[in-house]
Amino acid sequence: MAYTMRDVAKRAGVSLATVSHVLNKTRYTSPETEKKVLDVVRELNYYTNVHARRLAMTRSDLFGLVISEIANPYFPEIIKGFQSAAWQRGFDVLLCNTEYSQERTAAAVRKLIESDVRGVAVMTSAVSKEATSELTAAGVGLVFYNSGPADNLVSNIAIDYVAGISRAIQYAMELGHRNVAIIAGPQDNPTAVILKKALVAGLAQWNLRDFPVLETNFRVDGGASAIRTLLSQAEIPSLVFCGNDLIAMGAMSALEEAGVRVPADVSVIGFDDIFFASLARPPLTTIHIPREQLGKLAFEALDKMMNLKSRRGNNYSIETSLVIRKSTAPPRKHELRIAGGAPAGILQGGVVS
Repeated sequence: MAYTMRDVAKRAGVSLATVSHVLNKTRYTSPETEKKVLDVVRELNYYTNVHARRLAMTRSDLFGLVISEIANPYFPEIIKGFQSAAWQRGFDVLLCNTEYSQERTAAAVRKLIESDVRGVAVMTSAVSKEATSELTAAGVGLVFYNSGPADNLVSNIAIDYVAGISRAIQYAMELGHRNVAIIAGPQDNPTAVILKKALVAGLAQWNLRDFPVLETNFRVDGGASAIRTLLSQAEIPSLVFCGNDLIAMGAMSALEEAGVRVPADVSVIGFDDIFFASLARPPLTTIHIPREQLGKLAFEALDKMMNLKSRRGNNYSIETSLVIRKSTAPPRKHELRIAGGAPAGILQGGVVS
């Protein structure tokens, strides 16, 4: 037998409105009354008619979350934070995965509009404001990160990459490294561009300018390929800054294959502090982005904006920090030999040209 909300109210001895407020979390209800209602819900195995509820509310209870790659370990904590914050307020989340495809992005935008979402968090720099303009045209609020100032129906979360990068560079300099390299992410990705520029500018403040800067994808194979290129050079850096942790782990794997020890021969610093960074061998020194906090803040920014009469967005910020683990050490002072090759040279304290 399919029970209705009226059946729940009758069995619990409360009003229909009270049952609605308990299930939809739309008004405070005493813990005793809430428990009484939820006990009856479980007893009757009652399920809310979501479609009917949305019609009755005249406002959707859905928020959208757009990411670029579900398999990328960067995103689970963002999803967790966003979903947790939404569920606490009685809302559901529609997750869209673009796989860096314009066609999939366009399909996701259509799906979000058709689903009548209240707002959408675009937690990937691979999706622009232009690609999501149909959402704001439909009155749907958006929150981006690192996309520029807030606007009507648009909020922005600025991630302070410079703070974490500056601390990482200072730490590397304090260890004594002067022979460094950068393996940046793909330069058609706005975040990768920001990170590369921040690293180059930060190193320049320490009078380091002529050093290798390689560009690759954001995956393990990209880091491995870039390291093989560095190992083919006459002078091999003593420390490598990587555009994300997957690049760093690919780099460490390729170094190990070549018989180069991390960090005794070459130190490696990543970016993001994904879960696997602490499980790498050796555990990876990296710049931490509090991604669960980012996800929660994205929902709160949307919820606040969509409850304003003006629907005016706001600007928010997230700090980054350095997490020191065992993939970094002072620079080598011994001759470095590459497996199957000639000696690679000794650190002279200069800069690679």
